[in-house]
Amino acid sequence: MDRVTLFADVLLPLHLPDTYTYRIPFEYNESITVGQRVVVQFGQKRLYSALVRRIHDKVPNYTTKYILSILDINPIVSERQFEFWEWMASYYMCYPGDVMSVAIPSAFRLSSESYIVVHPDFDGDYSSLNEDQLKVLDVLSRKNRLEIGEIASITGYQKIMPLIKSMIDRHIILMDEELRQRYSPKMVTWLRLNPDYLDEESMKELFDTLEHRASCQKQLMAMMQFLQLSDFGKKEVKKKEFTDNKSLSASAIETLIKKNILQVVQKQESRLESCPTSDSPDSITLNDEQQKAFDDLIGCDKPVSLLHGVTSSGKTEVYIKLIDSIVKQGKQVLFLLPEIALTAQVINRLRRYFGDRVGVYHSRFNTQERAEVWNRVMDAKGGYKIILGARSALFLPFHNLGMVIVDEEHDSSYKQNEPAPRYNGRDSAIYLAKMWNARTILGSATPSVESYFNANSGKYGFAQILHRYGGLEMPEVLCVDMKDAQRKKEVQLNFSRFLLDHIKEALSKGEQVILFQNRRGFSLRLECDVCHWIPQCKHCDVSLVYHKATNSLRCHYCGYSIPVPKECPACHSSMLKMRGFGTERIEDDLSIIFPEARIARMDLDSTTQKQRYIELLNDFDDHRIDILVGTQMVTKGLDFDNVSVVGILSADNLISFPDFRSYERAFQQMTQVSGRAGRHGHRGKVIIQTYQPYHQAIRDAMENDYQSMYKSQIVERHVFKYPPYYKLVTVLVRHTSEETVSRAAALYASQLRDKLGNRVLGPDFPNVARVRNFYLKKIMVRFAQGEAVGEGKRIMMRIADQLLKDKELGRTQFVFDVDPQ
Repeated sequence: MDRVTLFADVLLPLHLPDTYTYRIPFEYNESITVGQRVVVQFGQKRLYSALVRRIHDKVPNYTTKYILSILDINPIVSERQFEFWEWMASYYMCYPGDVMSVAIPSAFRLSSESYIVVHPDFDGDYSSLNEDQLKVLDVLSRKNRLEIGEIASITGYQKIMPLIKSMIDRHIILMDEELRQRYSPKMVTWLRLNPDYLDEESMKELFDTLEHRASCQKQLMAMMQFLQLSDFGKKEVKKKEFTDNKSLSASAIETLIKKNILQVVQKQESRLESCPTSDSPDSITLNDEQQKAFDDLIGCDKPVSLLHGVTSSGKTEVYIKLIDSIVKQGKQVLFLLPEIALTAQVINRLRRYFGDRVGVYHSRFNTQERAEVWNRVMDAKGGYKIILGARSALFLPFHNLGMVIVDEEHDSSYKQNEPAPRYNGRDSAIYLAKMWNARTILGSATPSVESYFNANSGKYGFAQILHRYGGLEMPEVLCVDMKDAQRKKEVQLNFSRFLLDHIKEALSKGEQVILFQNRRGFSLRLECDVCHWIPQCKHCDVSLVYHKATNSLRCHYCGYSIPVPKECPACHSSMLKMRGFGTERIEDDLSIIFPEARIARMDLDSTTQKQRYIELLNDFDDHRIDILVGTQMVTKGLDFDNVSVVGILSADNLISFPDFRSYERAFQQMTQVSGRAGRHGHRGKVIIQTYQPYHQAIRDAMENDYQSMYKSQIVERHVFKYPPYYKLVTVLVRHTSEETVSRAAALYASQLRDKLGNRVLGPDFPNVARVRNFYLKKIMVRFAQGEAVGEGKRIMMRIADQLLKDKELGRTQFVFDVDPQ
């Protein structure tokens, strides 16, 4: 078996249409398996960590390169994960390498430029080396390690991988393991007392020695402190805990170690927070509505169920009961949330009942933490049973998945927009659960029209909770007509007097306030009062947003930034006015109106630091913040006990967006943020500021009438051929030349129409027609229910590939988005 010539089809984390075949060195025949990472050369100089997809003995009809090394003892990716990636690539019209690049933690990926070092076992025999090998060793003797590109410069060869491979095979050099394997367990230094001093007589002799030598007094103090911390040598002590005591001499501690009085012990330690169980799920008593919802979900024979529960109805308690039923079967549960901010509150509630069996996974973790969570999920014996995370948690290596819960299933944050795969976390979760024969629970106070339609049509199971837990009333929702308020001069800055009076009343009672404005920054634009010039981004077709914190104008698409001009460059007028307002402006204005109030802001700009969002939520929960201003981050599932007033400062921004989902989204966001009020006490109040007080979305939100919103939207969707009656696929054509993008889009749409007929709409310029110096054209394809969507997608990709063979269009990009949000 050892001498059988084997080949491996490997998957690279690149935008490539297929796997690539490499030859397996004979010495790896017995150790290589599917799912391991291997190092391969791809291109002239690049090395990558690839995943072994298949092992076979079929000889390709071309000369293959060798696998250079194996990185793992055991596979890190399972067959089921590969199948999930391949489904995602097929459904969302991308390549498996695109999926791989977002699926595995970056700590498991090899950097594109790798290094080589002298092999520690090289015997120093230069007699059998050729001239090029001698050159490499000569430089290595002076530089310790070399980049692959440097070796090409030294030898003068472009194709240097055969040379490197021959030197690796002869144990002359090897690749730098540190760079190859970026994940490493966290090691912590502990100190223990040398066992020779554990008996009383030896300890007394040691102290006598230290006590009678003037030079050892600091060592004596250190020993006394160590014995106190270690329970007289019975326990080991973390070195950091010991050395952090500033009254002790660091040199004295090191001397005790050198004398072998204290011994150093290295221990592997988790980077992840540990939390013991403090309660049992059996202690949760569900009310009648919750119990009926739980029974309906457990007893449902459909693989997917929708739980429609109003805000503060106690859906989380139902989730905990469901989780407990699955964990007792020895299976795993994946609990998905749309925002990282939500995990902070939910994790505390889950760990109260399940302790260290709960793991968290999201993009705010560093690379080492994410790799450790990956390993803990894969561990069938002592690993996580419950995984809480954002959409990226779908890619974890589950070993026995029994249920997937998608909370706030309506939320558009479940959709990844850049880069590929542009997947929907909710829909992908349903498919993942299906692969495991597991149940999927979708939960929301404002379900998406598509999910509610599926429940109504019998495709999904259904359960509902129509009342708040504990008999609490839904908040009173009031509307302020801003046109009328301005006419009566009842507007101060961007706040109606009506809203300010309610904020003032809440603060006087020691209650808290949440204000929602779905625009960050200080001012939405700067405008000349004379000629109406507005500063634009030089890379994108959008106006720049003013940020007071940096006193700059910034593009929210590409990050381009300029200082605030002192005069209009068009007419040289100094009459530059701020138009519109964002969260930064609100925070600033509130500090003027309520100087005694403690005000904080929660948006993308204020939560860039890893733990900042957790700090903000904890401060608000502990009543150290009186008014919390935020974007959509404050609308989603947060649970605070002292919020009595919620203000929606500009509802018109929500309902005026040019998208077929704008009515639905406006209703969802207004209803969700309204649900933050009055959750644990007396009835809360929600105040909506708008110039369109009779818009149906606002009236529905005021009445909390989901059925009215759904009925109006489902009729419109049917008439105008939108989901759930039709499936949408959009194609964004991108190029740095406006002329080229127009030509490419026109050709593509024409050839698509030849195959797909009137299903094709466009091409048209989107709302923002240029982003990051790329001009954009948008084409939409609509497929009716029951049509062969898979074949249509293949046609779309095939035509794009054919057009890219045209030299004039070769740099054009075709970006496919299935089920756009």
